Amino acid sequence: MRPVLAAALLFSASTPASAQEVHADRTVTFHYTAPNAHEVSVSGDWGKGGPLTKDEAGLWSLTVGPLEPNLYSYNFTVDGKQALDPFNNRFKPERVGAANVVDVPGDKPAVWDRQPGVPHGVVHLHDYDAKALGSVRHLRIYTPPGYDKAADTRYPTLYLLHGSGDNEATWSEFGRAQVILDNLIAAGKAKPMLVVMPDGHTGPPMPRNSPKAAEARTKYLSEFETDLLSEIIPLTDSLYRTRPDRESRAIIGLSMGGNQSLIVSLNHLDLFAWVGGMSSALREPETQIAPFLKDTASANGKLRLLWIACGQDDRLLPDNQRLDALLTEKQVKHSFVQTPGAHAWPVWRRNLAEFAPKLFE
Repeated sequence: MRPVLAAALLFSASTPASAQEVHADRTVTFHYTAPNAHEVSVSGDWGKGGPLTKDEAGLWSLTVGPLEPNLYSYNFTVDGKQALDPFNNRFKPERVGAANVVDVPGDKPAVWDRQPGVPHGVVHLHDYDAKALGSVRHLRIYTPPGYDKAADTRYPTLYLLHGSGDNEATWSEFGRAQVILDNLIAAGKAKPMLVVMPDGHTGPPMPRNSPKAAEARTKYLSEFETDLLSEIIPLTDSLYRTRPDRESRAIIGLSMGGNQSLIVSLNHLDLFAWVGGMSSALREPETQIAPFLKDTASANGKLRLLWIACGQDDRLLPDNQRLDALLTEKQVKHSFVQTPGAHAWPVWRRNLAEFAPKLFE
């Protein structure tokens, strides 16, 4: 059994402090010291959080779970204001704000856990000039184990997109995409491949209830499509030993990134043969993938894989079910997978681990 992780801290009644303890039964106790606070709560990727209870010393506590083995992000709310755990230096990269991370281990390593004896690839950080956007942007590119030694080998490429609120670092720092690929490749379950993780945001955050939100989303999607097709793909093919053909190019994203991956790729089957969406925020597929739907017979001949997944408790499940029904009505060959879980990263790590082995067969 893997060792249980725990945080052991000394608390001062005069200084707010916090900690989380992961117990052997996979329950997690969250603590927050704030003697003068009136209300403290915690929320996270596991679903139901809730209010903490204060003791006489001003230490607030709540135990949640048991949780499935996975990584979870969490935040405290103290008297209505979001607060980080100052005694936890593990963070989930986010576009705005931040969240702490707690790892709930299982009895054996999961596919997203680093495993003894498994060779590791490399995640490369790039800054590039996005000429169409007039800005310097960032992306990360994973190369598989042995890439630097296989000078004559060319590799297929997976473009892996994040969701709204995340950034180009989230898939590697929190999603552990590189660890998942390392383990799958070592086990012979996935082909060695490059994984490109770009920044999916092209403009400033827009409140969902803003009257300009829909217009902004359309604009940002168009800008991201331009950036991906005119900058990111050519840059990747110029710097790395890719196989620059549609049969060797895949794309998948989650939530906002699922919306991007499906719209861009299905309308550009000259560039992508392997397509996926996780918890995709595709609200108007009849309009958004209209060019694709005009000739589904031709599309079926070009697609090697169209794979859609969504958690059974995901708030976007109805949208994904409607997309599945539309594709079925149009006789588009595809797979629709409903998994346990909500709109959260524990689901998307499992999705990536299921999607990657299907690629480039």
